[in-house]
Amino acid sequence: MKIKLRDEYNKFIEDMEKNFKKKEDLDYIKEKFALFVDKVIDEIDMILDYKQEKMNELEQKQKEIDEKMSKMQSIIDNIEKDIYAEDGFDFEIICPYCDNQFVIDVDEDKTEVECPVCNNIIELDWTGDTEDDMDCDGSCSSCHGCDVPTDEEEPEEQPGQEDEQENNDDDM
Repeated sequence: MKIKLRDEYNKFIEDMEKNFKKKEDLDYIKEKFALFVDKVIDEIDMILDYKQEKMNELEQKQKEIDEKMSKMQSIIDNIEKDIYAEDGFDFEIICPYCDNQFVIDVDEDKTEVECPVCNNIIELDWTGDTEDDMDCDGSCSSCHGCDVPTDEEEPEEQPGQEDEQENNDDDM
């Protein structure tokens, strides 16, 4: 662009030299035109400097955005890896019978697993409920926390039951 502008300027000066007969008039026009061109070039330089500054700011902001995007992509990849792991993910089990700790692959279709140490069957609950079921009948193979008495345990006596039992004993 500078070469074209310079060429046009030189052509303009040559044309003026050919068409002006008085040297004083020619020198005056050359001087005034040179001052005008200098101001125009200064303005163009200021505009170019401003545009360059804005471009640098945009490039810096783009670098920052690219870095943030890269970090976000890394986080998304890790989350995706956690969620969609090819080999599934493991679930840690502690055997309620022997306190052996072991790991199994999560399979929500699986309802029980065998302890590799004591070979007892452990029932699996994939619902995530930590509270015991209120309607537990105590018949599950891994239940140790229910308050439902088994056949081997005698139920606690309620007040007033002693009298009934004594009366029943007397009747015999």
